[in-house]
Amino acid sequence: MILDAIPCSSPTHSKTVARAVDAADISPNAHRTLWIAATVAAICGGLYGYDTGIISGALLLMTKEFHLNTGMQATVASAILIGATFGAVVTGWFSEKFGRRTTVIVVTAIFVIGAIACSLAPDVMSLIAARVFLGLAVGGATQVVPTYISELAPHNRRGTLVTMFNVAIGIGILLANIVGFAMRDAWGWRPMVSIAALPAAFVFVSMFFLPKSPRWTAENEGIRSAVRQLSRVRSSRKQIRREMHEIHENATGIDDDERGWRGLALPWARPALVAALGVAFFTQAGGLEMMIYYTPTFLSDAGFGESSALLASLGVAIIYCIMTLLGCLFVDRIGRRRLVLIMGPGSVLSLIGLGIMFAIHPDKGSAGSYATVAFLLLFMLFNSGGIQVVGWLIGAEMFPLPMRGAATSLHAAVLWGSDYLVTRTALPLVTLISLGGTMWVYAGVNLACTLFVLFFVPETAGATLEDIETSLRDGTFRPHLGENPSIAHKAAA
Repeated sequence: MILDAIPCSSPTHSKTVARAVDAADISPNAHRTLWIAATVAAICGGLYGYDTGIISGALLLMTKEFHLNTGMQATVASAILIGATFGAVVTGWFSEKFGRRTTVIVVTAIFVIGAIACSLAPDVMSLIAARVFLGLAVGGATQVVPTYISELAPHNRRGTLVTMFNVAIGIGILLANIVGFAMRDAWGWRPMVSIAALPAAFVFVSMFFLPKSPRWTAENEGIRSAVRQLSRVRSSRKQIRREMHEIHENATGIDDDERGWRGLALPWARPALVAALGVAFFTQAGGLEMMIYYTPTFLSDAGFGESSALLASLGVAIIYCIMTLLGCLFVDRIGRRRLVLIMGPGSVLSLIGLGIMFAIHPDKGSAGSYATVAFLLLFMLFNSGGIQVVGWLIGAEMFPLPMRGAATSLHAAVLWGSDYLVTRTALPLVTLISLGGTMWVYAGVNLACTLFVLFFVPETAGATLEDIETSLRDGTFRPHLGENPSIAHKAAA
């Protein structure tokens, strides 16, 4: 039943919405509730960042304890990505059937169990299995949390609120590197891994008291329930009434062929699929995750001491955290597309310079060694301030409601699949073509990313989710070269 099955154009529907809105208790703390819900859900991004980032410092200790060769190091690091890819796909179905909030609750329970299981692993095979299980939560979080926040957020703050997930990832990675640098000798790797269970348990409990997604509720529980959920995060009855009409208009009259995975095959949905999946691939394939996982290993191979390598890795995490925070604050003003086009060329040039430094092997303590770290940090600045800001956001906002669960699952699966590809092949690629050559390969990937966004990704800043769906259906969902008009501006025109 969708919105009590009342046709969108009927006077009965308008009266039903009006009565439901008039009867709703508008929360005086709606703005605060919205931010609390987005912040608590975004903590899952911090868990993802910590659980993936902690391997940077812990891998050196794991290697000593389990006597890992290069292949096993790559397997331990990438095991979490196998689970993440599978978790992203399964979570889409689960979130469509049981709701976004319920899915977040389940995901955080898996985070708790997975973190504890990793810390108790008696051997390397048990550790790999536990990291695969933990990956289910990591992938599930990246599928459901951006979707949950985007469906709660008003259109003019959707970019800021959804990219809080990215900010939390950065904070998680930063905390992982602080722990890895400062506590590796005092704690060992097991407490470093298990401590992530504490924030996961906090989110698990908190989600029971937060609102459901109004859009999922409208489609599955009816108009009155949706109004109740929306009234918890909106302070204006006029705004609630307008959003409910938009939600209902887009949800009514949907063919079965538009639902789920079948909807993704429709020609009018293809531009969103190409844009979102392309951005998903380049978000991970550009080399940032490789830097997060392997910076200590790369710098150690380049002649840096272990402490210096870990300190540089901490600098990488700090830059990531700062740039994603700035991106969160400005992505709605600058725009998704423009942000990538501004920052992308900087990523390319930084990687070319980093490749040159690795190729000439500067002496430790020389100007060249400082240039190596500078190019590394510049790459982090440009990449984390550009494509990383919009990678998760675009997948959460581009797809129509009837296929959103399947689409965001596919989007997250591409993210994690490409992450696995990069993580699993990074060290072998270094062995095959050298560290400098590897950096030049990733420079080419970042150049391809910038060109892809230029030609295939339209601007969605300022547009409602319903505006984006309408532009797909009427064939106006396309980039405009040389300018940066958003779908919202075109809809208004």
